[in-house]
Amino acid sequence: MHEWWDRGRGTRLRQTAAVSGGVVAALALSTAAIALLHGVLGVPYPAPVYLLAVLAVGLTSGTIPAVATSVAAFLLYDFLFVQPLYTLTVADPLEWLDLVLFLAVAIAIGRLAALVAARAQEALERAREAEALVEISRILATSESAQAAAPDVLARLVAATGVDRTWMGLGPSPGDEHVVADSDPSEPRPGGVWQVVLERPAPGALPRWVRTHAPGPSRGGTREPGVTLYRVPMEVGGEIAGSLWATRGRDRDLPGRSETRILSSAADQLGQVARRDRLAAEATAAEVARQSDRLKTALLDSVSHDLRTPLATIRASAGSLLDPEIEWSADEQRAALRSIDAEAERMNRLVRNLLDLSRIEGGALHPDLEPHDVDDVVASAVQRARSATDKRIEVRTEPDLPPAMVDDLYLDEILSNLLENAVRHGGDRIVVGASTVGGGAQIELIVEDDGPGVPDAAMPRLFDKFFRVDRSGAGRRGMGVGLTVVQGLARAMGGDVTAGRSDLGGLAVAVRVPAAPDGLPAAAGTAP
Repeated sequence: MHEWWDRGRGTRLRQTAAVSGGVVAALALSTAAIALLHGVLGVPYPAPVYLLAVLAVGLTSGTIPAVATSVAAFLLYDFLFVQPLYTLTVADPLEWLDLVLFLAVAIAIGRLAALVAARAQEALERAREAEALVEISRILATSESAQAAAPDVLARLVAATGVDRTWMGLGPSPGDEHVVADSDPSEPRPGGVWQVVLERPAPGALPRWVRTHAPGPSRGGTREPGVTLYRVPMEVGGEIAGSLWATRGRDRDLPGRSETRILSSAADQLGQVARRDRLAAEATAAEVARQSDRLKTALLDSVSHDLRTPLATIRASAGSLLDPEIEWSADEQRAALRSIDAEAERMNRLVRNLLDLSRIEGGALHPDLEPHDVDDVVASAVQRARSATDKRIEVRTEPDLPPAMVDDLYLDEILSNLLENAVRHGGDRIVVGASTVGGGAQIELIVEDDGPGVPDAAMPRLFDKFFRVDRSGAGRRGMGVGLTVVQGLARAMGGDVTAGRSDLGGLAVAVRVPAAPDGLPAAAGTAP
């Protein structure tokens, strides 16, 4: 502690010596000029020359040195140039009057010069301070977060306050802080346990620097004896958000009023932005949790509804087949078994869609891309759809359609989902088409129907997870994941999917997949 104060006293002694030297030089030059004027040129009263020395000292060194210069000039002139010479005695009363007036004028000029210099310096500091604070405010206002703005703010602080280095830590206490930005990250941060902390006792009260012994991130740093560590707490609403740290050499004084105001204001603004970021993160987390709960509820509701219907049908059909009191014909038994098989397939599709959705979201889709005959895949999917509905399903494929570079299981799943969607929500007629587009680089498969279609307002959200169209009088049906799975599978194979109004009046969903390069034969077999 004594070393710290001794260094401050040493700085003040050097400043006093410099001021004293300036005063002596000014008086020496003035005395030489007066001697020349009085002794050589015969000027009767050259004492006002000393006023130039008083003015120079007042402008450069302040009030006290200027007053001291005035008194010294008064004494020097009396001693060297007033009869009797080389004594402080004045024989002529008029000389006394002149000397007293000279002293009064000298003190007044020195005081006024010091005030003008002080006001000019203060105005300059205020202008620099305002410029620095405006720039810091602009950086914070145009940045996304305190962490993003901190590097630019710290660089501005180094330039505006004369500190050697600054860094910013976030945490409820110095010991728990983590550094998020540093003006010189390539160098280790200085250590030591002594800190000079800026205390702000109350609103409106002047802040002050207090040397204290406190734990903090400096404990783990590198000790540098010639460095003083400064800490400005970032306090917002009585809560500590972190600290703004700075270093400067111990041979320098504490930060001045302007530098202190800049550091204090920057810490307040950084604290406000850090608090805003924390509140925004908490609000985002709460919204994510709310949306997650909503999606989970929607999923459970949809799954419970969509699984309950086929389960009820399967149980009813199986229970009737097992009832010994009911006599079944061979055709009736086959019909009941077909119903059980269809509902079991429906349940299987629901579960598969959920599994595919989880794989899509987890990025776990790895399609096995090979050339496949599109006609075979379409025929297989249409055959299964026809066996489960009485609606008319037409197939229109382009002649000599080239193979598609796809995973046949994924493409079959896409067509099955689109056909099931058309059977459930469309009219009595469904058309499946396939043709080349993009100069033969892609193959487009379209499934369209003549049903009521989808409202234009709902079209942009048709592929959103768990989105279901609210159809008048029918409510929302299905889980709302089928088209999401279609989009995810298509994109996994390098294609895409779009939806629009069908020429038949209903909904048309178009899936585009890459065509196989020329010369590659289609792989044998297709999806079941």
